[in-house]
Amino acid sequence: MVDGQTGVCKPQWTLRDWLAGIGLFAATAAVVLWQNAHVAVLWDLSYTLDSAARIAAGQVPYRDFPFVHPPLTFLIQAAIMRLTGRVYFHHVLYAACAGGLGTVLAWRIALHSLRGRVDSAWTLALILAAPLTVLGNYCILPLPSYDCDTALAVLVAICLLQRLTPPAAGPASPLRSLLAGFVTGAALCLPLFFKQNIGIPFLAAACAIILLTLAATRLARAKSAPRSAWTPLLLAVLAGVGATLLFAAALIHFTAGIGNYVHWTIQFAAQRRLPSFGLILSVYRDSNLLWTLPCILLALVLLRSPVRQSLWARWSAFALMSAPFACALSSLWLYDDADERGDSLLALWPLLLILAAALAVNHLLRLRRHAGLSPLLPILALAAIHGTFMSQQLWGSTYAIWPLLILLIAELIAYLARFSLAERKTPSLPFAMAVVIAITLLVCGGFYTASEERLSYAQFPDGPVQHSAFPELKGLSTPGPWLPEFDELLRYAAANIPPADGVILLPGEDPFYFATGRIPQFPVLLFDPSTDPYSPAQLAQEVRHRQIRWLIVKRDLQIKEDSTPQPGETMKLLLQDFKLSARLQGYDVYRR
Repeated sequence: MVDGQTGVCKPQWTLRDWLAGIGLFAATAAVVLWQNAHVAVLWDLSYTLDSAARIAAGQVPYRDFPFVHPPLTFLIQAAIMRLTGRVYFHHVLYAACAGGLGTVLAWRIALHSLRGRVDSAWTLALILAAPLTVLGNYCILPLPSYDCDTALAVLVAICLLQRLTPPAAGPASPLRSLLAGFVTGAALCLPLFFKQNIGIPFLAAACAIILLTLAATRLARAKSAPRSAWTPLLLAVLAGVGATLLFAAALIHFTAGIGNYVHWTIQFAAQRRLPSFGLILSVYRDSNLLWTLPCILLALVLLRSPVRQSLWARWSAFALMSAPFACALSSLWLYDDADERGDSLLALWPLLLILAAALAVNHLLRLRRHAGLSPLLPILALAAIHGTFMSQQLWGSTYAIWPLLILLIAELIAYLARFSLAERKTPSLPFAMAVVIAITLLVCGGFYTASEERLSYAQFPDGPVQHSAFPELKGLSTPGPWLPEFDELLRYAAANIPPADGVILLPGEDPFYFATGRIPQFPVLLFDPSTDPYSPAQLAQEVRHRQIRWLIVKRDLQIKEDSTPQPGETMKLLLQDFKLSARLQGYDVYRR
């Protein structure tokens, strides 16, 4: 349904829409809550919460301390602390709500893509969205995270862009339509301020799509009303992008300093984390493509051949298309190792990305024949996905962007609808493939999430789940000795370390400042190559310069590999100024 006043497509929500939306939201949120009830990655958690805590205390990132990530995730968490106090469970609730909203948005975007292109679009969209109840943007890493927030911001922007429609006749319609376009342009900039490696390619792709559509509109011979009406709307989107970037630049300049922001989030971050182009494309070197891609191509050849009307041809095509997904399902029985099972599931990514890229190229070649942006929106998902791969490639980067893969799958299912037969007795190929894909992702994804395979860089030993006794850490749960040991450290600090004394923690795995409310007096909180700009000599010098009086070294790490840069040399230099004051269960406490 198109609102004639605003020019924005507004599908009416019926009772079944509300029930489905509430069900998807609740199921996804329940998985996020369940994950938080038994697992926590202290390494990631401490970076987010301690950084947000120092922002909530008034310290300005990029100006007062080095910071390699855009600010929005940390500003949101800082706002939660300021509004509701320092209680970890409040941040868990945020993750659960953000995860549920991400699933609902992906479902509505998929529905919009399928509507009018396939039979039973509503049911198909719901089927495709079902796996996101276990693979949603916050299901795998269930704590506040910039990747997860960026995925949600990308979904919001695509949803708004997808629903832009030129206004109908009416005196108020053009203004409201242009306002909708302006707001959409502002939304396109949001991912950039959550995670730069995702936001920059996404925004660049969005602007390119809009410019291509404008060019196609101008070059089209037939100046039809629907096509020509797009021009002011698309210009409004670009105006929204430009105004938002200018406002953000001015805000950053007068708070943190635009030079500081560019240095830490672009120059320093690229120096420490930007991989080579070949490494980003290494996802397409998967050996499984040697047989999965030919299966899909052979199926498409059958569907376009003269024998496509025969039942055996369609069943053969269905079998060939289903083979990669059947292989992923069979891995649950073939392998006992969670790593092997996870690899079988992740092997579907390069196949689906190649097919989606081919479909996007097809849409580009037919751009002049179609008015509107919807056919080009898969390019945005592809840009965001490949931007994400800049961080940790396939295995490490996909945990938050499964909703974007679902959007690409919806486009592929819509493309398959072109080959459907008119006879009622023939099974619907798009519907059958949607069911196969959804079952595969739901079952394999459920095992993948429950096995914590993506979180295998941290330790989760068998045994009872431990909880913290501190009210600030209510809701923080994980197996192993780390929370009881952290509680002991917090009690020792409360009794022996004056609140005004400067403290440095190596490597910074625990949310110490969030739990204690102390204000950090050292620029770096997490000592990792991607966040720590100091050499060992510079670190020791900075510790002396800032008169840090306490050094806390964690011996018993939850993370499997200590990523402190040159830990031996660092400790050798620091111990010239510190002596051992206490040896706790998992920590050594040194005093100047």
